[in-house]
Amino acid sequence: MTVKKILVPTDGSTFTKNAVESAIEVSKLTGASVTAVYVVDATSMSTARGDMFESVTEILNEEGREAVAAVKAQCDAAGIPCETMVVGGRPADTIVEMSKDYDLIVMSTLGKTGVKKYLIGSVAEKVIRMAECKVLTIRAQ
Repeated sequence: MTVKKILVPTDGSTFTKNAVESAIEVSKLTGASVTAVYVVDATSMSTARGDMFESVTEILNEEGREAVAAVKAQCDAAGIPCETMVVGGRPADTIVEMSKDYDLIVMSTLGKTGVKKYLIGSVAEKVIRMAECKVLTIRAQ
């Protein structure tokens, strides 16, 4: 398996840290580039209107910038270059769409809510089923 581009989705939760460590390990072995992505969940803003919508959007975008900056800092500390992206959409659908441009997705099995859908988070479960590249899931601890 040739890995040149790794995508690391983050939601800003502490669960992402272990996934980033694994992405760094793969990058060191393969020389692959790493991209951190935060998806601003459009569904979380469906009831917001006017100024409230703009406020919620800015808060979520700032949360996204902080989340990808944390991944970048972790990569930088390991000497691994990392690009960052904050995009809008539904997290699972957006990550699946992005999978066309990557060789590997490395992500945690749980996110911010910590709510388990069986043994795996619903975003991770959908990405595993539908991604067009390999997916490495890291068990949340």
